[in-house]
Amino acid sequence: MPTFKSLAFALFALTSTSAFAAEPLPDAIAAPGETVVLSVHAEGAQVYECKAGTDGKLAWAFREPIATLLAEGKTIGRHYAGPNWEHADGSAVVGKAIGNAPGATAGDIPWLKLEVTAHRGSGVLTPVTTVQRINTHGGKLDGACDKAGEFKSAPYSAEYVFLRKG
Repeated sequence: MPTFKSLAFALFALTSTSAFAAEPLPDAIAAPGETVVLSVHAEGAQVYECKAGTDGKLAWAFREPIATLLAEGKTIGRHYAGPNWEHADGSAVVGKAIGNAPGATAGDIPWLKLEVTAHRGSGVLTPVTTVQRINTHGGKLDGACDKAGEFKSAPYSAEYVFLRKG
């Protein structure tokens, strides 16, 4: 006899899968014809620096991401400035943003499509040609700041999908 917990999990799995499948990715970040190599969850922070804008006023400017890459609750890599994604097997990729779509709320960083511009090491990330950042939560920091050179981080989470052409 199934338990309430197993039924609830099965129902969650069905609804979350079908809800995701029912909503295709925005065209700006879609990667038609590409195959998923790896999909991971990321937990971390977007780091901002207080800088003068073109108008001379101090404001928070994005500096770098710092995140842990997780699969099935285990740390399998990290994400940092570049942007770089590094897998525990020694393989790594660097990307360049080529498309974006807004996050679900005003406080969410945008969803991105990144083209891989460099590879290091050998492993699971070796064939990757495209990275998508989707399902973002948090990470945005807007507005004025008081002192140039100050740093502040905004916690965020996202899913990173690593794809290859063909």
